Amino acid sequence: MSDIEKRAAAVDVGEHGLKKHNMKVSTVVFMIFCLCAAGAYGIEEMIPESGPGLTLIMLIVLPFIWSTPLGLVASELGSARPQEGGYYKWVQEACGEFWGFQAGWWRTISIYIDNTLYVILAGGYVANTWDLSWGTEMAFKIGMILVFTYINIRGVKDVGIVSTILSVLVIVAFGMVAICGFMNWNQNPFLPFTADGEIMGLSGIGFADWVYYIGMGIALGMWMYSGYESMSTIAGEVENPQVIPKATMITVPLIMCVYILPTMAGLGSMGEWGDWGTEAGSIGYADVVTRFWGPSFGLFFVIVAVLAQCSIYNTYIASGSRGFFALADDNLAPPILVKCDKKHGVPYVAVLSVAIVNIILCQFAFTTVVVIDVFLLVSSYVMIFISAMILRKRIPEEELKFKIPGGYGFLCVLCIVPCIIAFIAFFINGTDYFIGGMLGIVSGPVLYVIWKKMYGGLAKKDPVKYPVNPKTGLAVGDLKKISSIFCGLAALGGLAMAWLPWFEGEWGPDYYLEEYGSGFFSSFEGMLSAIKIAAVVFLIIGILCALIAVKVEPKKQIENKMTEEVA
Repeated sequence: MSDIEKRAAAVDVGEHGLKKHNMKVSTVVFMIFCLCAAGAYGIEEMIPESGPGLTLIMLIVLPFIWSTPLGLVASELGSARPQEGGYYKWVQEACGEFWGFQAGWWRTISIYIDNTLYVILAGGYVANTWDLSWGTEMAFKIGMILVFTYINIRGVKDVGIVSTILSVLVIVAFGMVAICGFMNWNQNPFLPFTADGEIMGLSGIGFADWVYYIGMGIALGMWMYSGYESMSTIAGEVENPQVIPKATMITVPLIMCVYILPTMAGLGSMGEWGDWGTEAGSIGYADVVTRFWGPSFGLFFVIVAVLAQCSIYNTYIASGSRGFFALADDNLAPPILVKCDKKHGVPYVAVLSVAIVNIILCQFAFTTVVVIDVFLLVSSYVMIFISAMILRKRIPEEELKFKIPGGYGFLCVLCIVPCIIAFIAFFINGTDYFIGGMLGIVSGPVLYVIWKKMYGGLAKKDPVKYPVNPKTGLAVGDLKKISSIFCGLAALGGLAMAWLPWFEGEWGPDYYLEEYGSGFFSSFEGMLSAIKIAAVVFLIIGILCALIAVKVEPKKQIENKMTEEVA
């Protein structure tokens, strides 16, 4: 092999045999579109819960205080640190090994859970349209998993090609809805403003009502406008990773249009806002074109709805599997997850792990699993925003190929506002979501201790830069961080005990009885008791870890000396 060929091969194949691909900005735009949206499916649930006017306002406002800050931060950090693992590596650089693992684990496991939902939704659309049996529906779901797993094993370039085709179909379909709706416009889509039928929602509504209406919609709205960081995990497989921040800035307004315009046009033409939803018999985007243009257009839209779920599933296999690849590469997950296919240069074991989890979970209704997801997603985003503020001070100016304008003060505002929204979201998703979220968060520090001791973590790569405390077998300072996370969860539990009875007290007992049955811990009172018990246990663990840290962790002066020696 000549020297030129050797250099070309070195660029084409990274560590562990990870293959790099030449990808256009347009291809990455469609991949990010699939990761973040792939259509406005899900917004139908916001309309009857919050009211049509309030739903539209949230769809217009949320991008400026949630998704645009996330897109800008992902673009800035991605331009300076375009590496496999993306946001996990950003948090690791800013906050250290422990917090990097938490962000990587929380977001990756939430993607594994999310992915199953897209399979279930696609199967549900097909089963409802063609009246399939349970066995046939399950065969479709497993077939969908296997097909897109195969595409992912062929490499990121093939994932991008499929995402482009599916994204164009989805954009065309929702474009049809918008055009059809605006052509048949006959009423004000902002009226009534709230779900109680108030014209402008300004009279007859108390503070608790406003919290409820906003809370019912904002959680789903945050979900709909999330995912801009997900492409960063694949940056190590893109020959020119600077196309990712460019594509992100294009995708943000594109997704706003795909959400806002069809929803406004649908409500302006169809009305009947109280009957919108995703269940069989509810009104959705397909009904707009079906009513005004005929059943054939509605059938086309249903087919596109299935393809939209496929497109999200396709791209999230790539993003989620690379999260575990990056953790395993840092010796913080089973080493088998870094194995790459020699022909395609893809971490096929990590990809197959997504498929296995999805096949297992898609057999269930998913309601008991999805409650964990919101907490995990939002918590990882808080870590990304914190990291952005820290790394702006650390990363040299010349390394920032894209920099958020407005100075450091503007960056802080851009990051702090969505962090406040994230904090509020912890308490307005419901008591069951809060409990599931707490359990999901706790899995992070528990698994970190197990895998750090089993596989060695970053100390295995560089024991000088990442010293291990011989008394604990963990990194220096880890016990203090574990203490802080458990004490923080205890504090959240205390706030929840004061907030949730007021927020859900009037309707919570009946709702949870209908949703989960009459068991003690499935009742509203039982759930509150579970939060109280968990908060006490977490506080005890946090205090114990802090006390042990005083005895076994090196003094601050020694930590500073070690840091100076490394620098």
